[in-house]
Amino acid sequence: MSARLTVLGNINIDFVVQTDRFPKPGETLRSRGDFTMVPGGKAANQAVAAARLGAQVTLIGRVGNDSFGPVLVENLRRENINTDFIVQDEEINTGAAFITVIPSGENSIISALGANNRCDVKQVEAAAAEIERSDLLLLQLGVPTEVVDRAIQIAVDRNVPIQLNPSPLGAELPDLWRRAHLLVANQTEASEMSAIEVSDVVSTIEAAQAIRNEGIAVVVITLGPSGCLVASDQGIYHVGGFEVKPVDTTAAGDSFAGALGTAVGEGMSLTEAAVFANAAGALATTIAGAQPSLPRREVIDDFLAPVSILGRLFRGRISWQMAGSNVLPLFSETPFISTQRPTIRGRYYHPHSGSRSAQSVRH
Repeated sequence: MSARLTVLGNINIDFVVQTDRFPKPGETLRSRGDFTMVPGGKAANQAVAAARLGAQVTLIGRVGNDSFGPVLVENLRRENINTDFIVQDEEINTGAAFITVIPSGENSIISALGANNRCDVKQVEAAAAEIERSDLLLLQLGVPTEVVDRAIQIAVDRNVPIQLNPSPLGAELPDLWRRAHLLVANQTEASEMSAIEVSDVVSTIEAAQAIRNEGIAVVVITLGPSGCLVASDQGIYHVGGFEVKPVDTTAAGDSFAGALGTAVGEGMSLTEAAVFANAAGALATTIAGAQPSLPRREVIDDFLAPVSILGRLFRGRISWQMAGSNVLPLFSETPFISTQRPTIRGRYYHPHSGSRSAQSVRH
């Protein structure tokens, strides 16, 4: 059954330029070719990512009074996204992002929120019935925090789980951010939220634990090409990433978040959802541009088809950490290929006892 998702957040037009390297302060560089304009914005990207993976998606947001706004909304409609709760503001420009991409696929982004910063509580309240019908509410921080807070309250009152992506991370988080069920953060965001510099396995685990101690049931920290770390009541484990040749990493995080929300909404286990999201994030780096790079369901299915769930997990090492700073690598980084979806037999730390035992565990 397809997931039903409501997404709240920013809608942008992206101005993208390719250069050989990032400019130094005061330096002017020539681009590699012409600049391009593509649809973007974290919320819009995550909405499109989910819709392309088969989810029924409603997007709440705001565009401006320029020529970009109607074009962006029409693009969302073509992706089969419900745009009934997107407002065109008559007094300000559409949000924009200015993106520099170097040959390795790394990027730097400056975002001008524009109309996104005028998204208001009334828009969210008008969509309350749609939120109530959703399997999951996806949130970012590209609109005012009071709007995010109102959306969280509406979802909590209606028992709708919330996935929060704390980006772009500003001076303050929404007051109700701890009511999110699932938090998806990259290493920089996890460092800021936990006050622990994420630099290695141990510090990543400590950051995830610190965020969970704030009341978040599930914390997922994305690790770029290394996959992600998942922390929940079941334990803390690493799900390895996929090797691809990156072209542009701009929307990789949004592709991951949209895919994770879709998978969770469909009822996949956390481990299966993380594998699925890792694949979506990796594939998004292989095509330039934000929304143009977001993969469709059949592309991910084809990408994952040769490898079973066990094989996908062991493309990278999985570690369970349950007590103190102890980390137990379960398997090596050698890929394990199988046509079965077996029960995994291995050593692990029990989430509560901290003891290590050998027995069958299904993730």
